[in-house]
Amino acid sequence: MGLLKDTTFICLDCEFTGLDPERDRILELAAARFTFSQVAAQFDALVNPECPISDESFAIHHISQQMIAQKPTIEKMLPDFLSFVGTNIIIGHGIGYDLAMIERAAARASIPYTLKSSSCIDTLRLARLYGDSPNNSLESLAHHFNVPNPGSHRALNDVMMNIEVFKHLVRRFKTLEQIFEILSKPIKMKFMPLGKHKGRQFGEIPLQYLLWAARMDFDQDLLYTIRLELKKRKMGDGFGQATNPFAEL
Repeated sequence: MGLLKDTTFICLDCEFTGLDPERDRILELAAARFTFSQVAAQFDALVNPECPISDESFAIHHISQQMIAQKPTIEKMLPDFLSFVGTNIIIGHGIGYDLAMIERAAARASIPYTLKSSSCIDTLRLARLYGDSPNNSLESLAHHFNVPNPGSHRALNDVMMNIEVFKHLVRRFKTLEQIFEILSKPIKMKFMPLGKHKGRQFGEIPLQYLLWAARMDFDQDLLYTIRLELKKRKMGDGFGQATNPFAEL
């Protein structure tokens, strides 16, 4: 590893027919190879998913059935995309989902998945660590940092926006080792990112909701933050164990 300013990264993003990882498919693959001084190369390709596009997804990216009807299938596009990504460190916002969908696509097409050992930096987790944006969506972070937003939710647009957001989020770091070290641990979040209490600070969320949420299959940062809040309240609780709602934790 080494200095951030001397490192070549790949930022990637995909658009999908929907959000069901088993049923839905990749619609668009985009990536850019970059350093802190320049974007060296870009990859952007629409893909024929050979399945319908959900109305919900179309409302986000506006990729229609007509736009992809004559495009190559994932079997033809994915090898070139994987070759473009290569062995560079991968940057992405919520990158785990994109990589999981790419891996599933590779398995279905019997294409070797070459990104298994790639190092990744998730800008969503970096944003949680940064903590000063009221919302950690890519669009909100771009607005927070005054990064130009082209407005259309297409994969390459998101990649270019994400690169600039990434540069802002890592300003206090000098080396890759510093980033990977801090991201190796759970991050304490400031605001609930989902559900009926989305946007509220954890100290404002009702106890019973936190007890329920602590048993859900959320990501490590969210579960860590929920359990920290529960531990904080438990330490301040004066009730006896028989009536203590924390007794089963």
